[in-house]
Amino acid sequence: MMMIKRASYTNPTLNVAIDKIWKRLVPLMFVLYFFAFINRVNIGFAQDVMQANIGLSDGAYAFGASIFFVAYAIFGVPSNLLLNKFGARKWLGITSILWGGVAVATAFVQNNIEFIILRFLLGMTEAGFYPGILLLASIYFPNKVKGSVIATFILCVPLALSIGSPLSGALIQMHLLGLQGWSWMFIVEGGIGAILGAFALYYLDDSPSSARFLTQKEKDILNKKLQQEEQVTQTSSIFLAFKNLNIWCLAIIYGFIQVAVYGLMFFLPSQVASLIGSQTGFEASLIAAIPWICSGFGVYYIPRIADHYTNHRITIAALCMVLAGFGLFFSTISNPLIAIIALSCSAIGFLSVQPIFWILPSQILSGPALAAGIGFCTTIGGVGSFIAPNLRVQIDLLMHNNYAGLYTLSIIAFFCTFLILMLSYASKHNYKTIEA
Repeated sequence: MMMIKRASYTNPTLNVAIDKIWKRLVPLMFVLYFFAFINRVNIGFAQDVMQANIGLSDGAYAFGASIFFVAYAIFGVPSNLLLNKFGARKWLGITSILWGGVAVATAFVQNNIEFIILRFLLGMTEAGFYPGILLLASIYFPNKVKGSVIATFILCVPLALSIGSPLSGALIQMHLLGLQGWSWMFIVEGGIGAILGAFALYYLDDSPSSARFLTQKEKDILNKKLQQEEQVTQTSSIFLAFKNLNIWCLAIIYGFIQVAVYGLMFFLPSQVASLIGSQTGFEASLIAAIPWICSGFGVYYIPRIADHYTNHRITIAALCMVLAGFGLFFSTISNPLIAIIALSCSAIGFLSVQPIFWILPSQILSGPALAAGIGFCTTIGGVGSFIAPNLRVQIDLLMHNNYAGLYTLSIIAFFCTFLILMLSYASKHNYKTIEA
């Protein structure tokens, strides 16, 4: 695979500092988010056996799957404000231990109520984790390389869906010490998260100024660059952040992106099975992994290209949504090959746009306002994730057409494109990149 180098600055000391931070922070955050995402979606593997073993009802399962996003939305902003107050080391470490512990506790549920409570707690404890990673990236990395950093985290999604799924499938067949395989799945995957969280408490540093792995000269150069970028933001006030129309627009854009993402994600296996005329089994799961594998390449390349062409980031983000919209539209074609290619285009567009998107809040806000702004965007994203599956199903039923929901998701993608371009037009002066 042809590699694209990260964007770099003309100052060699700054580049050395960024390389050190990348090697120090990115691998740990990547692995943590990988297991966080697996613990978010692995209940899909456990549904049937939990229903057989503990009598989990269809209603309780569906409500438990959805209530995760309710808690995620409620606690997104408070969690990020606490991270900004207490520091990355403590907050990311503690939240990882907590969501890992909740995931482990799910192995021992005995009834519907316990399952629903633990899913809510998982959403609550995980609410500050992904926004915290984004805030940590903004604290350490200048804008020119931030897209590549966040893209590395986003790669966890296709990996969790294509590689993590077989891992969960293998664990669920493990029966040891009187525990069923579904219990071991939660114990192993949640336990790894908790152990990594405990390690993060020791390993992370709160900011470049306190980073033990940087020299004083590297700290000074990096802090100077970060301070230059903060000076062109609109505000560091939390109150003014929520009065900023740009942040509301960004939050709405992210919410619509998540509606389309989860509207696709939750139904992809069954859609693929219908295309190839089989049940949702092993064969369908292999083919359903193709769009996520393709999206991994997109997430790697597209944000790096955007980092090299910083003046065209908004245009690239808009093109990603256009690709996603057309992909969703043409995925309704009955020809399996065309439909799979179209679904792959959708996955590439939806996931590749997100690293580029997450650069924008830090170009408008700084300090506590940035923490609140990121949390607010993820809160609206959580709302979008919650309504996504219900929206697609209800529109199919309302229109008496199995593809009406997909057409609606396609329209949402094109509407996102419009909002991105309007935001760029209205706030063009806010997105100028400061060069070294």
